[in-house]
Amino acid sequence: MMKSLVCTAPGYFEFREDALPDAGADMARIRLRRVGICGTDLHAFEGTQPFFSYPRILGHELSGELIDAGGAEGFEPGALVTIMPYFSCGTCIACRMGKPNCCTDIKVFGVHIDGGMREEIAVPAGSLLHGQGLNADELALVEPLAIGAHGVRRAGVQPGEYVLVTGAGPIGLGTMELARIAGAHVIALDINADRLRFCKEKLGVHAVVNGTDADAVEQVKAITNGDFPTVVIDATGNLRAINNGIQYLAHGGRYVLIGLQKEAFSFSHPEFHKRESTVMSSRNAVKADFEHVIQNMKQGSIRPQTYITHTVAFDEVPAQFESWLNPATGVIKAMVHF
Repeated sequence: MMKSLVCTAPGYFEFREDALPDAGADMARIRLRRVGICGTDLHAFEGTQPFFSYPRILGHELSGELIDAGGAEGFEPGALVTIMPYFSCGTCIACRMGKPNCCTDIKVFGVHIDGGMREEIAVPAGSLLHGQGLNADELALVEPLAIGAHGVRRAGVQPGEYVLVTGAGPIGLGTMELARIAGAHVIALDINADRLRFCKEKLGVHAVVNGTDADAVEQVKAITNGDFPTVVIDATGNLRAINNGIQYLAHGGRYVLIGLQKEAFSFSHPEFHKRESTVMSSRNAVKADFEHVIQNMKQGSIRPQTYITHTVAFDEVPAQFESWLNPATGVIKAMVHF
C-alpha cells in the first residue's frame, strides 16, 4: 500500500491508502522524490481550473527514482527521471501533425487523470525523460519551464525583439528566461512589486512595468523606442489582463496566450485589425521543449534553484497548501519532498 493525497473538492484535501500502481505493459513505475506546486494545482484547489473534476490527485511537475522502465530503452532502475505529463492518443489529427500537446483526447497527469501527489506512480513508458545528471529539484522544474519554452517557440521569438511577458508567476518567469535565452529584450509586466523586483534582480530582465501604473502603456512604448513589443505573451490566466494585452502589442505583432481561464476573452476589433495581429494559444509543451530546457539547465543558462522559495514534506501539504494562494507569502515555487 501507499499514501496518496486527494483533492476531494475545492478547498479540501484528504490522505488515503491506495494499492501500489499496477504498471502493466509499456508502463513505467516511479518512486516520487519531488512534486512542484503550480498554478494549475492552486486553481484546482480554488475550484477555478477548467477541464477539471473531483476527486483528483494533483501534481504533474515531478521527479523520482525509476523502479521499472516499462520497456523504455536506455533507462536503468534507480536513475532519477522526470516525465512529460501529457498523455496523447497518437492517432488524432493533432498527433498526426506532430502536436501531441493538443491531442483531441489528451490526458494531462494531475488534471484529467490522477497525478503525482502519491508515493509511487505508473506512467506510459514513452513519457520518461532522462535525468542527465540533474538533481531531483531541477528535474521537477523542467515541465513548467518547458511550458514557457513552448510559448516562446510558438511566438517565433527572434534575437533583438522586444518581448513583453504579462504575469510574473512561475510560468511567466520561465517564459521570460526562455525569451532571454532566445535573444530577446524582455519586459516583465505584473501588478506585484515584489515579483517585479525578483524579475529585475534574479532574472535580469531588460525592464519591468507595474500594470497598475496609469501610464503603463506609455512606459512600454518608451522602453521600446516608440515601437511597442513585437511579441506579447500572457502568462496570467486573468481575463482582464488577457483582454488588455492587445494595447501593448506592436503593429504586425504576435500575441500568445499561455495563461488559461474559464471565460470568453475579447478585445477591440479595430485595435486588433489595424495591427494585423496574430493571436495564438500555447498549450502544454512537446519533447523538443523539454530537451531544450534540460540542455539549458545543464549549461547553466537556467538556474532552477532561483525559483524554489518554499519546501514542504509530503505529510504537511494539506496544512500549508492554502497559504500559497496568498501573495503575501512570497511563494514562487513550492516544492514537495517525499
